[in-house]
Formats: sequence, C-alpha cells, structure tokens
Amino acid sequence: MSRYRRANAKGGVFFFTVVLADRPSNLLIEEIDRLRRIYREVQNRRPFETTAVCILPDHIHALWALPEHDTDFSTRWSLIKSGFSRGIDAKPRSKSKIYKREKGIWQRRYWEHAIRDDADLEKHVDYIHFNPVKHGHVTRVMDWPHSSFHRFVERGLLVADWGGDLGDIAGSFGE
Repeated sequence: MSRYRRANAKGGVFFFTVVLADRPSNLLIEEIDRLRRIYREVQNRRPFETTAVCILPDHIHALWALPEHDTDFSTRWSLIKSGFSRGIDAKPRSKSKIYKREKGIWQRRYWEHAIRDDADLEKHVDYIHFNPVKHGHVTRVMDWPHSSFHRFVERGLLVADWGGDLGDIAGSFGE
C-alpha cells in the first residue's frame, strides 16, 4: 500500500479539493443542507476556520486555517465525509469499499496543499471563487449561491462583479 505524505504545518492554512466518486453527480447540491449541517457539526467539535469555500455539484474546494498546534485536517475531512454519507443509500462498490465500510459516495483521497504565503493564499481564494464559472455552472461568480464569495463581498474584500461575466466574452476556450 502506498504511503502518502500529508502536510504537517501546525496551525497552517490548507487548500483542499474533496470529490465525489460519481463525478457527474449533483449530490452535494441536492443534499446541500445535510452537507452544511455536518460541516458545522464537525467545525464545532474540532474547530477550524473556513477562509474560503465553494460547494459544486460533485466536489468541494475549501481553504482552512487550523488552530495553533493542530495539524489534523484528515480527521475533520473523515468526519465530514462519513457524516454526510450516513443516511444516504450506498452506491455500487468494490469488495475493497465494502470491506472498508465505504458507501462509494466519496473518492477515498482528496487533494491538499499547504498555503505558502499571501500570494499563494490569494491565488487559491480566487480559484475557489471562480470555480463555478470554470465548470460552466454560471457565467458570473456572483450567481453561484454555494460559495464564500458572497461573504467576501459583504465584508468589502471583493466587489460583486469580481471575475466579470463570461457571457460577455465571445468565443470558446478550452482548458
């Protein structure tokens, strides 16, 4: 079995991408209230600050600041994923997933990145907020309701029309 190295910066700031096993799914939006409730419960039990977050139909991007002397984001994500999955019907799964008592809702792993400096932080906040446009869910960042972008606007950190309107740009652009 591979051994993955996780970042280990006490009190650090981390960027995460957490993905459903079924990429074409809309489960996170269909069950947004469940996800928000579980997220808050975990945050209350094991405190962390959500700097930025965006929930898309099949994945979540989040920036967390952990408390000083704390490095355990892994348990927090495990609790969020398992808490969200509880009460949702299992998906078709491999013997390995059945053996590990996984419902087949989430991908096993997730992407994490330790934020290095203010420029890296800003880049990841922008990435999180622009992601619904990137994936074609909306043409303007402000139109996606499941994002911390609105909190940034309320606090005066970003303007409401930040990112512009992709609908105003002619042409087709690939990644």
